[in-house]
Amino acid sequence: MIPKLHYISQGNSPKEHLENIQKACTSGAELVQLNLNNISEKKYLKFAKEAREITSHFQTRLILKNHFKIAKEVKADGVHIENTNFCATTALEYLYKWQIIGGTANTLGDCEMLINKKVDYIILCPFRASDNEEIESTTLGLNGFSLIFDALKTKTPIIGLGSIASNDVKAILETGISGVAVSDEITCNFDSIQLFHKLLSTSSINEQRHTF
Repeated sequence: MIPKLHYISQGNSPKEHLENIQKACTSGAELVQLNLNNISEKKYLKFAKEAREITSHFQTRLILKNHFKIAKEVKADGVHIENTNFCATTALEYLYKWQIIGGTANTLGDCEMLINKKVDYIILCPFRASDNEEIESTTLGLNGFSLIFDALKTKTPIIGLGSIASNDVKAILETGISGVAVSDEITCNFDSIQLFHKLLSTSSINEQRHTF
């Protein structure tokens, strides 16, 4: 079962990423992704070990970005591969059988490719463009999410990402998307994790009611 809320770590330094992961875990996060970039593998391993210690204490799932060998070494709960051209099968063969693997997608074709590679979940993005970074991929919005999900007809969990705020959750879930990955709003206010959980679980209850 893939949690419906993913916290993608933020920080101006690796230490700040770890501090924010601890705050997220303390506030009830069920899954966090260590989102460190532009550091050596040696340093990434060091910080991944520290992140694993923090998340293990809180029984929070830890996902590492791209570094599947380090994910195995530190016994992270899984790895998220950003490059859609990467052969997920390679990571799957390397990882422990209990570890999960996710991939990033922007198009229907990306999603289909990842599903064929038997990933455990897909992060579909961006929902909207960020003010802080240049986005080369097409911004999808609610319409893009809905069109891709309807075309896929898959049981693979699809997680929306891209400057998502709590007031977007209800409409996003109505497109068929399984959950959301959030950075900014949670980093600004870790108490918002409980609000996200409430919005996501309310949707699940409503879906179950409609089934009867």
